[in-house]
Amino acid sequence: MSRSVLNIVLLYSLLLAIAAFALEWLQYQYFSKAYSVEIYVVLIALAFAALGIWVGRRLTARKPREPFEQNIAALKSLGISARELEVLAALADGQSNKEIGRTLDISPNTVKTHVANLYAKLQVNGRVRAIEEARALHLIR
Repeated sequence: MSRSVLNIVLLYSLLLAIAAFALEWLQYQYFSKAYSVEIYVVLIALAFAALGIWVGRRLTARKPREPFEQNIAALKSLGISARELEVLAALADGQSNKEIGRTLDISPNTVKTHVANLYAKLQVNGRVRAIEEARALHLIR
């Protein structure tokens, strides 16, 4: 669990505890008889909608992108060729072997060879792990 998600969970817990205390303090039975249930439902719905919007904006806030600088040293030390780097970028775009072959004007078997070489050089065993490792090493965006 990431730290921001934990903070949000704790915030929700604290707000709910405060709300429960406030309702008890204001003699919930009196207010529930004096006002109809529909008003409470609307107030609770509005509170959760506002809280949901706030949490959603916090969790999905886009950070400004830093300019991408490719890690040339890692490329050289891993021995990744320019063509393998093109295949890796196409993998990251979600293209299949056939699509990569058409895009780069090579056969699907050549794509398979490049992908196998990338797996070995990045020491991974799947497309997703290869893309994650390449992004972690700043080889691709």
